[in-house]
Amino acid sequence: AFQVLSPREREVLQLLAEGHTTQEIARRLQVSTKTVETHRKQVMDKLELRSIAELTKYAIREGITSLR
Repeated sequence: AFQVLSPREREVLQLLAEGHTTQEIARRLQVSTKTVETHRKQVMDKLELRSIAELTKYAIREGITSLR
């Protein structure tokens, strides 16, 4: 399912899973918080996940992040 995500969506997924806030991600990627929220919603829709906890578990399971 990971292949359905755009490179930017993967990046947002990884940063979210690592515990970064929407504001931190927006700053880091130099986009608006609204853009980050849109990416998060698209990721959750595509992967059929309903919470940030599920998102994080997915990212760990798929090796997208190794929580440091």
